Amino acid sequence: MLNDRVLVNVPAAEGERRSRAGILIPATAAVAKRLTWAEVAAVGPHVRTVRPGDTILFNAEECFEVEVQGEDYLILRERDIHAVASERIDGGTGLYL
Repeated sequence: MLNDRVLVNVPAAEGERRSRAGILIPATAAVAKRLTWAEVAAVGPHVRTVRPGDTILFNAEECFEVEVQGEDYLILRERDIHAVASERIDGGTGLYL
């Protein structure tokens, strides 16, 4: 990976899902601006906030699809990541100073 790029595993298709109230939502229903969770596979040398193995929240419409050795991945910029779910604690503020 180069610069500030992040390579993530493509999440499995969700298919049908249920709302909190129990309403069945079919897989073909259009979901506008839905963010996606995925696991980071690799990061570029200028990425500061995530590491391989972290789970990130991002907009799947702001990335590119790529196939590497028969596996499907997504490539996005670090700035397009909205949240990071990680068990490690760095003690940093998370701000770009």
